Amino acid sequence: MLSTERQRRLIGTFTILIIVIALGLGCDGFFVDPVLTGIAVGPATTIQTGNTVQMSAVGTYNDGSQKALSSNVHWSSVTPDVATVSASGLVTGVSPGQATISGASETVVGSATVTVTVGNLSSIMVTSQDGLNSITYGSTEQFIATGTAGGTQIDITSSVTWSTDPSRIPSVSIDTNTGLLTTTSGPSSIVQFDVIATDPPTGISDRMTFTVRP
Repeated sequence: MLSTERQRRLIGTFTILIIVIALGLGCDGFFVDPVLTGIAVGPATTIQTGNTVQMSAVGTYNDGSQKALSSNVHWSSVTPDVATVSASGLVTGVSPGQATISGASETVVGSATVTVTVGNLSSIMVTSQDGLNSITYGSTEQFIATGTAGGTQIDITSSVTWSTDPSRIPSVSIDTNTGLLTTTSGPSSIVQFDVIATDPPTGISDRMTFTVRP
């Protein structure tokens, strides 16, 4: 029968051995799941309205490994009026513009930009935002471009190029990107011109006659 002192020594030895093994395993990363540190989301691409693209997410871990994240990814769109995304990461183009699509897992988030252009555009209609066809000098007017694509009407104001005919009008200018017409006080005579919206990819355009008066 072992003496009490020897029993204590054996217990102490086993305790130390267990601690050493545990520390060794911990240092080598055994039995410890790698920690997700980053997510790469893609593709960053361009699609037409009504079309879709499947997004993917690849995770990077603290041990340097990478793995496709096929599940446990929460997808979202910052601008769902431009593009929506399903629970499985399928993006659908809704209207022209750019949408940031994000994929999140745990507390890590990655994102990519999807640009949406108008598909099957057949016509454009130009109107003023408030229905007016004239303003006085010193006023502004916002113009709207409505496109018809595949039988559906879409606001394409920010994706067309805006211009006037004639192109140079005293005290009158239009923002080529937004369609905002700006005038300054000056001439004492009425000026009449056309406001034009043109779709760059197709060349389809429409115009509206507008008047600025003293």
